[in-house]
Amino acid sequence: MPAVVNKDTCTGCGACVDSCPVEAISMQDDVAVVDEGACVDCGACVDECPVEAISME
Repeated sequence: MPAVVNKDTCTGCGACVDSCPVEAISMQDDVAVVDEGACVDCGACVDECPVEAISME
């Protein structure tokens, strides 16, 4: 399952964007957005998020 971003928790720091090995995360309106088709379910972004706004669902 692809990563899911909690938009209410995301602070827009961009740490997840830098950690994604397949560039499946981008920033839109200062919130991380995951391209579900590109996400390879590695979980790197989950570990990198300092506010725990990303989960694998």
